[in-house]
Amino acid sequence: MKRFLSIACLQYTSTKDELITLNTIKKLINKAIEAGADFITLPECSTSLQENSVFTKNLAKSENENISLQYLKKIAKSKSIYILIGSLPIKLLNKLVNRSFLIGPNGKILYKYDKIHLYDVILPNGDTFRESDTYSGGKTAVIAKIKTNNIKIGMTICYDLRFPRLYQDLALNGAEIIVVPSAFSNVTGPVHWHTLLRARAIETGSFIIAPAQTGKHECGRISYGHSLIISPWGQILKDAKTKVCMISSKIDLDEVVAARKAIPNLHCIKKYSTDF
Repeated sequence: MKRFLSIACLQYTSTKDELITLNTIKKLINKAIEAGADFITLPECSTSLQENSVFTKNLAKSENENISLQYLKKIAKSKSIYILIGSLPIKLLNKLVNRSFLIGPNGKILYKYDKIHLYDVILPNGDTFRESDTYSGGKTAVIAKIKTNNIKIGMTICYDLRFPRLYQDLALNGAEIIVVPSAFSNVTGPVHWHTLLRARAIETGSFIIAPAQTGKHECGRISYGHSLIISPWGQILKDAKTKVCMISSKIDLDEVVAARKAIPNLHCIKKYSTDF
């Protein structure tokens, strides 16, 4: 039996006000549904980006209090669609996490994933990011299972992209699609983004779905854009470039089987002895 999934990536520029961003998201979701999508993905920092960790921490809410989460759960239920919320800042008892959510057509949270690899870098132009000043890193990899057509989806977020072992482990444990919601830097994006995403697709024989932030945010940050849908063979099926828009594709999961049969590298992964 053929297994298909109609996937959409939403690309936009999160503001500091989640209500303003949610208005943009709602319009793009409607366009995605018109295009036939039944699985809609949002980028990292899905509804807001703040100037610094102080503002992010002060504005963060628990899941029950988070306006964006409750709003998107209602949309998923009213439209009977799956929505991947790329990430939201979620306040727990004694920490903050950068958490991704998969919402089902019934409006309930099916899976959640806390970003494991935190973005602590100093870029060549002097831009400094210390995500660990804001968030605590996650500890557990997550594979979401969609009962319809029995599809398995590996959940990752942005900087995770630079750690191929995570993607290999997801694929080895059955992931056929890996989502990479991101707010990728405009400094590293032009040289790293397409290459890293295509590499992860080729290495794992998986579809890579990467919804991304784009343009200059109110907080001053600039995101690279270029949301991508990539086949297990490493072909770019859709590229959103830099505009605010929606891209979509109906993907055939049999392509995963074919790619992994042609290049069976996942079954040959070894732990190497060293003598350095």
